[in-house]
Amino acid sequence: MTTATLHLMAPTHTEARLLRLAETLTAWVARRVARRVERHARVLDRLRQQQTPTQDPQSLTRALAQLDIPRF
Repeated sequence: MTTATLHLMAPTHTEARLLRLAETLTAWVARRVARRVERHARVLDRLRQQQTPTQDPQSLTRALAQLDIPRF
């Protein structure tokens, strides 16, 4: 009885191949998801940089001139 039980517990050749295929597909999907997350983060960073207003270098000079304060 023990021999029959041990034989039934071991996966068949087809099952072993299917398990390897499932592991391979899982790893491939995990890599795709990780790449997509990285790409998404880069796009969001670029978008934030584009939407962040850049300071006009002459705006400080104009503001100081309006207050009659010379810029050194």
